[in-house]
Amino acid sequence: MNTTTVTPTAAGQTTVSLAGTDAQRGHHAEGSGGERQHGARAVLAAPGAWPLLSTSIIARLPLAMLSLVLLVHTERVTGSFALAGLVTGSYTVGLGAGAPVLGRLVDRRGQLAVLVATAFAASVLLGAMALLPASAPGPVLVALAAGIGLATPPVSGSVRALLPTVLPDAEALPAAYAVESSALELTFIFGPPLALGVAAVSSTRAALACAGVVMMMATAAFATRPASRRWRPPATARPRGGSLRSPAIRTLVAVLTAVGVLFGATEVGVTAAATALGSTNSAGLLLAMWGLGSLAGGLVAARRGGGAHRAGGLARILAALALGHAALAVTTHSPLAIGAVLLVAGVAIAPAYATINAMAGQAAPEGTVTEAFAWLSTAVVSGTSAGTAAAGALAQSAGPGAAFALAGLAGALAVAITMRRSRTVNRQVVTPLGTAIA
Repeated sequence: MNTTTVTPTAAGQTTVSLAGTDAQRGHHAEGSGGERQHGARAVLAAPGAWPLLSTSIIARLPLAMLSLVLLVHTERVTGSFALAGLVTGSYTVGLGAGAPVLGRLVDRRGQLAVLVATAFAASVLLGAMALLPASAPGPVLVALAAGIGLATPPVSGSVRALLPTVLPDAEALPAAYAVESSALELTFIFGPPLALGVAAVSSTRAALACAGVVMMMATAAFATRPASRRWRPPATARPRGGSLRSPAIRTLVAVLTAVGVLFGATEVGVTAAATALGSTNSAGLLLAMWGLGSLAGGLVAARRGGGAHRAGGLARILAALALGHAALAVTTHSPLAIGAVLLVAGVAIAPAYATINAMAGQAAPEGTVTEAFAWLSTAVVSGTSAGTAAAGALAQSAGPGAAFALAGLAGALAVAITMRRSRTVNRQVVTPLGTAIA
């Protein structure tokens, strides 16, 4: 049982402490003065944490490859960019629609069977896509892409649901979410170049097949880890309405939808700016700088306790996210300027994810935690799709600066939602021992 203690500090702030068996289970590591250390090294030192996180990252590597590979493959096979866009869009829609359903299934049936079955199905569909002849009808390509998205294994929600079971100290969870968010950036840094490299050396068919093999093998490796294999849903009855019954989860879903718009607008803006500067190929490198910034920000957040713990702190992180991306609007004259600002703007991404994931883990009703994380994934996917579409039209008519302006506005919307609905979050999350409420 946990209890919450509210204590005024000398500075006039309020400190909320989490006490009880869950909060006192142990320490990862201690400094010379007995102070608990919850940085990346301490999180990864927890028994079973490193194999679990590493296999989950590899299992999600194909997700950073597939949108690009499906786009390039369809265009090369059919010669139609319009159909290629439709195929990629159908994959994204399937990914967003399937995540909550599969997350709910995990919450009811456990992880092993759901993860292995979906990985097998997605791998078979990827193989089918790779083997289709150039004469294949467009609707078949669209249907296969949607099926791949629908069958994508819910690894993200599963690993985040497992983190509380593998960490001996509940107060280390925010840092663990920061480590996971940072590590995930590696897939976006290396995934697209890896996909294009395989396509260049061999073919886009080989790239699709490789993605399927990696997804199957890495997901199976993750699902057969002791923590995942033994995980069972709680025996309590599932609440009506599932995870969205929680006001905090609904708030976080709305926030991440706006953040997704920021991501989609930024991707389009970077590509449009690089193209306008006559250096289209530099877009990949620029986006890698974005990922590096997020990776660095996540590692710093992990070292400092895992990001914010209250709605006010989250709003400040989101404000930094909004301002950093809005600043891109004045960098469109130089690839170096774009890369430098992307590196700085990206620093807020992983801390924002870590904060939101930690809050969702606390706010999800019992028996719905995997579904809650899946809804967050769906929110990002939906927002990114909307942001890509809107920013594409803006970049076409008003230039890449307009796409970056949209990114800034979307970030501002995320801040506004957080502040307007701060009570829904603060009522359902508990700040770790000794942390001042932001």
